[in-house]
Amino acid sequence: MSAHDGSGGVLDERLRLGAGFHAAERPSALRALSALERHLAAWDADDVDLEVSVKDRDGPEQQVTIEARLPGLPPIVAKSRGKDVDHALIEARKELIRQVEDEKDRHKPRKPRRS
Repeated sequence: MSAHDGSGGVLDERLRLGAGFHAAERPSALRALSALERHLAAWDADDVDLEVSVKDRDGPEQQVTIEARLPGLPPIVAKSRGKDVDHALIEARKELIRQVEDEKDRHKPRKPRRS
């Protein structure tokens, strides 16, 4: 059994705040990314690596990046630009979810066709 006991969730346990984010922003980042939880449920929390960062903070086109490393999949990177960090986080989250689901579909075993 993993160290993950369900109390904090995979995001709370495995999300790292990278460049441009401060520790005080962690609760709002977790809220903005909370919809990721169910899409990451297929993996043991100990095997999940997530990092969120922002470039050009407070600039007109700041860029939020979410990087995910999940067992059995290539690294996944989702980016979003916007004036508001929270909005950019949500857009990057949506893109990450789309990519994760696409990769899960691509890597799931196929049933052989009957002839």
